[in-house]
Amino acid sequence: MCTTCLLIVFVEAFINVLGAALTIAIFARVVLSWIPGLRLPFGLGEFVWNVSEPILGPIRRALPLMAGIDFSPFVALFVIQVAESVLLRLLPPPV
Repeated sequence: MCTTCLLIVFVEAFINVLGAALTIAIFARVVLSWIPGLRLPFGLGEFVWNVSEPILGPIRRALPLMAGIDFSPFVALFVIQVAESVLLRLLPPPV
């Protein structure tokens, strides 16, 4: 394979892994919010909070609470999926 092709494959894999990691972090944050007082070992709870809050915070401030339900994780997951799809379509196909 050519060097450019390897770079394209690397960028594609990076986008996929980043999207999956953000999705998992948001999902873990939602599950942790359902169980009050649950502490994860090795600082994982704080890590999940620090990764997901920069994404969820602005969305939460822009969306009002509807019937006491926070829809920011749904919006964030949708935006992550759309951004991932758009970025992958912008990449040229490896030859």
